[in-house]
Amino acid sequence: MTPQVIEKLKSVAARYEELTQLLSDPAVLGDPRAYRTHSKEFAEIKPLVERYREYDQSYRELTEAREMAASGDAELGALAADEIRKLEPKLTTLADEIRVLLVPRDPNDDRDIVLEIRAGTGGDEAALFASDLYRMYSRYAERQGWKIEILSGHETGVGGIKEVVASVTGKGIYGRLKRESGVHRVQRVPVTEASGRIHTSTATVAVLPEAEEVDVQIDAKDLRVDTFCSSGPGGQSVNTTYSAVRITHIPTGVVVSQQDEKSQVKNRAKAMKVLRSRLYEMELRKQQEAIAKERRGQVGTGERSEKIRTYNFKENRVTDHRINFTMHQLEAALDGNIDALINELQARAQADQLKQATESEAGDA
Repeated sequence: MTPQVIEKLKSVAARYEELTQLLSDPAVLGDPRAYRTHSKEFAEIKPLVERYREYDQSYRELTEAREMAASGDAELGALAADEIRKLEPKLTTLADEIRVLLVPRDPNDDRDIVLEIRAGTGGDEAALFASDLYRMYSRYAERQGWKIEILSGHETGVGGIKEVVASVTGKGIYGRLKRESGVHRVQRVPVTEASGRIHTSTATVAVLPEAEEVDVQIDAKDLRVDTFCSSGPGGQSVNTTYSAVRITHIPTGVVVSQQDEKSQVKNRAKAMKVLRSRLYEMELRKQQEAIAKERRGQVGTGERSEKIRTYNFKENRVTDHRINFTMHQLEAALDGNIDALINELQARAQADQLKQATESEAGDA
């Protein structure tokens, strides 16, 4: 590793020692917010510091072994050669692990999300596919121990979903699902197709990091709030009071409607939750585009217009087009077994980031 990387590691190790002292300071122990902030930072850098200390110790041992090998003593030289054979690959492995840990982590990875799924082209078949996708993510959330709650939804008469907006809470959700945003495509014979022809339909998925009030400052004068009577599919009345809420963010034109609750207050709170997340994501995209046209270290462009994945029933396959990865367990995937896809996307993203970090390290040398 270069001297620049070693200096950075020393700096992180010094911060680790500082945090160790702070976390035993009575003043910090008595301040829940400060304690939580320092504990989080401590936990984040601990693996890196542990690897660095192991690397540093092994490097010292390798240096001593090389000095022994050059001493001219035959017996010591043989022992040193054996030690060198063990330590050199160990150092290489540790250096690779350290480079991975040095890759900047997305600060939003631990956030909860707002998941939006909408039927695209394909009529009733697209709505059925949107329903399949919601079930897939719901089952995946269950397997991860996450909680999923529908904020709003619009079902069709054939068991499909025109659109659904849900809140998913738990640990590390955005980091796992952020690459699911985009256009998903299904190729299959619809149940209503008498001739057996394969149809292609689509649904869009948006994964938004949930924003807190401190993340997005929304001025009340920038909002237009309309209330109306909620209704179900086909115009069926759900509630005769004006409990449904439509909020328009005037500067951006973003509109959020919420009518699932009987209480106008609850509907407004849910609508604001979705609005904050949409505005926060818009701001994130602006920042990313300002840094680069295509964000480096991320798989694909993340644009919602991008067809990211195809679910082909005839061939029993799911293909992610961004990384040319295919798995032939379509039914299992739609039942929530999508770890293989998500793991592969994360691995490719990490490899790209590591390559970038390595090139940067070489440039600094």
